[in-house]
Amino acid sequence: MISISSISVGSSVFFTLSLLIISVFVLALLRRFLTLRATPAYLSVPVFLALALPASVVLLVPIDLASSSRDDGGPRAIWLPDLLHGSCEILANLVYSRFILPLLGEYVDSGYHDPKGRIEYSIRSNARYQLIVLCCAIVGLIYVSIQNGFEFTSIKALVMALAYVWGLVLAIYLMGHGLVSIPRTLFRNSNLSGRLRRIQAHAPKLHDRLLDSVNELESLEAQVSQLQRRKTGTARDFQEWIDELAEACSPPELRSAIIQAPEVSGTIPAVITERYMADLTRRLQRARHQKARFVDEWSRLVQTAGDVQAIINSSASKKLEFGQSPYPSLFQRWSLLTPYMRYLVYANMIPTVRLGMGALFAAASFCVIWSEMIKSVTTRLSIVSLTVAANPEDPNPIGFWNQVTASAWLLYMCAAALVGVNDAKVWGNRALVRRNTYGESACWYAGLVARLTVPIAYNFLTFLPKGVRENTIFYHFLGRLINLTPLGKGFDYIFPVFILLPVCATLFNLYGRVKNIFGFGLAEEDDNDLENNPNGYGLGGWREGRELIDRELSGFGSVPLSAQTNRPARPSNRGLDSSRTVSPLPSRDTRSPRPTRRTPTASSTLVGDEEEEENFVQSFAHRVRNTFETASKPQWLQGDNFRLPRWMTGEGDQGSSSGLARWFGGRPAEGNLRLG
Repeated sequence: MISISSISVGSSVFFTLSLLIISVFVLALLRRFLTLRATPAYLSVPVFLALALPASVVLLVPIDLASSSRDDGGPRAIWLPDLLHGSCEILANLVYSRFILPLLGEYVDSGYHDPKGRIEYSIRSNARYQLIVLCCAIVGLIYVSIQNGFEFTSIKALVMALAYVWGLVLAIYLMGHGLVSIPRTLFRNSNLSGRLRRIQAHAPKLHDRLLDSVNELESLEAQVSQLQRRKTGTARDFQEWIDELAEACSPPELRSAIIQAPEVSGTIPAVITERYMADLTRRLQRARHQKARFVDEWSRLVQTAGDVQAIINSSASKKLEFGQSPYPSLFQRWSLLTPYMRYLVYANMIPTVRLGMGALFAAASFCVIWSEMIKSVTTRLSIVSLTVAANPEDPNPIGFWNQVTASAWLLYMCAAALVGVNDAKVWGNRALVRRNTYGESACWYAGLVARLTVPIAYNFLTFLPKGVRENTIFYHFLGRLINLTPLGKGFDYIFPVFILLPVCATLFNLYGRVKNIFGFGLAEEDDNDLENNPNGYGLGGWREGRELIDRELSGFGSVPLSAQTNRPARPSNRGLDSSRTVSPLPSRDTRSPRPTRRTPTASSTLVGDEEEEENFVQSFAHRVRNTFETASKPQWLQGDNFRLPRWMTGEGDQGSSSGLARWFGGRPAEGNLRLG
């Protein structure tokens, strides 16, 4: 007979091993996006803890459910006798997401040369945010004090409610977007031709951003070179700082040939101050990482397009061979696959698996959305509740497989929120770049993960029956304080119904329609471009993207000019017309005229902000202009059918001022000056 103590020891061992696995996974994630050897410990350790603690929620919540619902008859699941990890994790997430990571991110992004200046800039930058939170806290404290009296419990409830409300609002929006985006992406990627068309439609926009980022970095590096040549005045006080910036810049002979050296003499002030140097350093860091971001995105886009085109072309020969890739997938590295087997895997098996996974995730998304809508009425009809705690009256309602199911639901909800973070484009210049993520971006993403995890975990608990939910540590530490007032209880149960807003917006492509009307959007929707221009003709269409990708695959693209010259060129997968010449330098001048955004200059204040997309009026004007520019002359206007009279063309007297020009004060000779 198995005793309670032996089960507790086994559960403790399982919990320890699970935490170790989570830590290894987080380290692998950090290694993917950060250079651990070059990252200082004051940055890598907080980011690691901010990711490892929220990741353990997927493990702690099911253990909390089993530990709080067991009786003396012996549990049938993983449990811990005194689960204090939940409350400690909630407090740690609160401290990391509200105080430590914002201060650390601004410290890294400050640009100052000494630690004192960085700390002062970090505190000054976060003061406005903390002041807004303090004002909201004062208003909330007045309400809670009137409702329950001025006590320590009221203050604690206020702090937890403020931290929970903002996280829940953000989590519901992002999760609603991700619940639709995950299955839809799987369904769309199962169609190879449609996937290739979407990649080609996204290529012109990404290529423009890449060139703009290179131009911005060139402008700032030219400004640093100008500063380095200044040997007098206040520049001598910061000579060491300027030399460090110059050492980090690329040499002029290695800079891209398509970027012209900007005139920066007028942008450098006569008096160099510490604030100016910090601002220049900050802008230079942001521009450098912005360029690395778009270089990485462009490289992955070209590689994906080449692989998809190779799969499509292999349908005739039934043999698939991929070119060299800097980041090959698992099947590409597997040398046991023959070309025919590789064709079967990529052309038949993987699309079928994507269709099956898309159907599975679509059903899971429907279950989560239904549970969000029905939980305020009754939890007995909640599909998530039926799969986790089908019989609440059972002495041990949570078993081992119920814990596995709960972990799967939690993992899917968190993954949907993270997919929403990746798809939304309201985060400025922040992005995750392979082995080259900016320190401020790493802090921001880690803080966002810590901010979203606890609200999603408690929102999952609200799907379950009241008897199971109210016995957990999460409810005693967080839910009881949130439900302390009628406003908090109503918000907790009614607000998640608004998940239908992001779900409908993503499902029916309302983001693209809003972008067409108002000129801006909240998510990257490549299908909006295909919907507006399905044939791909004109500027910014998928045909232009196809030309850019073919040029890149042929070795004459922009990535070799952007610090990836070691990538070997390979022939294009699409047959090119032999009469068409390919320029080795893909600048804007070699392509057809394209309505571009304003070129960044060295006097711009911030390079971290996203480029503004053209609005509806500008887009319409560009379309009309392109229509007239590309229109050919009609047949009835060609030739000599309509000859102008000699008095209108001025062909009669070459040296005299005759015709209409003489009547209206024209010059006697074209382009010359008359002396006397």
